[in-house]
Amino acid sequence: MRELLITIHDVAPALMPRVETIWRLCESRGVVPGLLVVPDWHGETAMESDPNFVDWLRARAAEGAEVFLHGERHDEVGSPRTFGDELRAFGKTNNEGEFLTLDYAAARGRIDRGVSRLRAIGLEPIGFVPPAWLAKPDTHRAARDAGLRVSEDDGAVYVHTPAKIISSPVIRWSGRGTVRAYGSVFFERWRWWFQRGEQVMRLALHPGDLAHPATAASIETALDAWLSVRAQTFYRALGI
Repeated sequence: MRELLITIHDVAPALMPRVETIWRLCESRGVVPGLLVVPDWHGETAMESDPNFVDWLRARAAEGAEVFLHGERHDEVGSPRTFGDELRAFGKTNNEGEFLTLDYAAARGRIDRGVSRLRAIGLEPIGFVPPAWLAKPDTHRAARDAGLRVSEDDGAVYVHTPAKIISSPVIRWSGRGTVRAYGSVFFERWRWWFQRGEQVMRLALHPGDLAHPATAASIETALDAWLSVRAQTFYRALGI
């Protein structure tokens, strides 16, 4: 059976009610999703300041959830875009591509700080996923050099030890407005119709998916549909 990677993005104290709802949706289907943690969401909510959040993360990791660093603060504050950056990000994010503009040194600094903070609360991250999957190739090198085993963009998973690239389409939604919501529901179905034969698919679930009834309903339907034809797998099973 072909494989399915399932993750919850934007795991941060400020978004926990919806994160927990998505976790329960997965749990009810026998799925243990990966958790993409943002240590300092928008520079406003440090994860260490919320003991309940830290305890929740530790409990989920003990249940087998793989932990990923998902940026340091997630947004792009302090990182002005060039015209080329605007083109790369067009339609993909509302100024949430934290690593979009960063060179190796800047990316490595944020990754190192984030990894250290996760380890300080007793978590060992397996990899790094840039917010909105937007980053320069230098960011993936920085993740590798920081000792992380995997990173990814919206087309592939980069396994760093041993080095290989696994093509993997990602299914995602956007609950930000009616047009985007129904558009993302359509594209999930498009991937179902035309990409079911891919060896490795990814389901990326965001707290914001619950903001619109169309996307909220679609993620439940999609979980059931994709799990009916694929087995959940884990990043640690990708030959790392």
